Amino acid sequence: MSEVIATYLVHDAKGDLNKKAEGIALGLTVGSWTDLPLLEQEQLKAHKGRVLEVVQLENCENTNHYLGKRVTIGKLKIAYPSLNYSHDLPAILTTVFGKLSLDGEVKLIDLEFSDEVKKAFPGPKFGVSGIRDLLGVYDRPLLMSIFKGVIGRDLTYLKEQLKQQVLGGVDLVKDDEILFDNPLTPFEDRIIAGKEVLRNVFEETGHKALYAVNLSGKTFELKDKAMRAVELGANVLLFNVFAYGLDVLQSLAEDPDISIPIMAHPAVSGASTASSLYGFSSSLLLGKLLRVAGADFSLFPSPYGSVALDREEALGIAANCLHEETYKQSFPVPSAGIHPGLVPLLIHDFGKDSVINAGGGVHGHPNGAIGGGRAFRAAIDAVLSGVSLHEAATESADLNFAIDLWGAKEVSK
Repeated sequence: MSEVIATYLVHDAKGDLNKKAEGIALGLTVGSWTDLPLLEQEQLKAHKGRVLEVVQLENCENTNHYLGKRVTIGKLKIAYPSLNYSHDLPAILTTVFGKLSLDGEVKLIDLEFSDEVKKAFPGPKFGVSGIRDLLGVYDRPLLMSIFKGVIGRDLTYLKEQLKQQVLGGVDLVKDDEILFDNPLTPFEDRIIAGKEVLRNVFEETGHKALYAVNLSGKTFELKDKAMRAVELGANVLLFNVFAYGLDVLQSLAEDPDISIPIMAHPAVSGASTASSLYGFSSSLLLGKLLRVAGADFSLFPSPYGSVALDREEALGIAANCLHEETYKQSFPVPSAGIHPGLVPLLIHDFGKDSVINAGGGVHGHPNGAIGGGRAFRAAIDAVLSGVSLHEAATESADLNFAIDLWGAKEVSK
């Protein structure tokens, strides 16, 4: 049967989870059931939502106190026939969570798509294997850095910062998500300048890197702007997907003329994921749905920084990005608060098929962005060789400076 199966976490004051589940299944499909004549029931049977599972979870007094009422906590799994909606994410999300998202303490924690539904979505155009092919790097996590302090700066400043980062051995550099089209660093000029810098560094050192330019503007202008970026030789598009919508990402990803990878930034997603009682789970929104919609990279808060995500949620995002599926894999990119001393933790938690993304951990290095990049590369090499960071630091002054500044989190085997 072609369907989408939704899993919810509910906190129900009435305490009857089976009734709650049946109410959701009916309310989001045929509306009512027992009051219908048998003939109408038979006619509508194929459209009726089905309750697949109701599991009561342990009571939580802290939650009761927070809500000011006693609630029964449960996990509900409901199937929605695909006869009811067109096979696009706006229709699916409206069906499984539209008005329900307004109805008390309900959180959508997972969606499962039948094979027929999956065929409607592109998945990543490049994915992990395609990105590795572009860079020629197959045996380690990729290293990414971001521009820092470029708002109000001109193109010369941006070019120099890009050069310093790539000379340090960084594989990818992305725009700041708040760097939009502007007179000092226009979108098209950034692409042309970035291409020049990357070419010069490659000719000088043999190191290949990619630059992700921030695609922004009015929604109906995005496709033309993205195609222009491709014409100018852009490597990667950075996209604030949750400011625009998952369907906009999909429209870009499935367009054959937009033939470069897309990096999805999580800006605005916190409004939908932060609560334990409402919204979406991070693993669903930043992992599974971004991959379904076509993101080649998914950025999300790491479990280690000041904007930390719960470790299990972060691991869940990565698992959904990399799970064996009909789609290509998306690169998980744990971000925020990353410095070279965390590389053992990052590789332990997220594996080789991940991107280590740093801002201050590169730019804040005593030897500048070049030193920061080299410190990260030394740390990555050490971990993959089974050498402790402190031991590796005796051979790398840049890594030694980084450990002195930020410390190191070794992981025992």
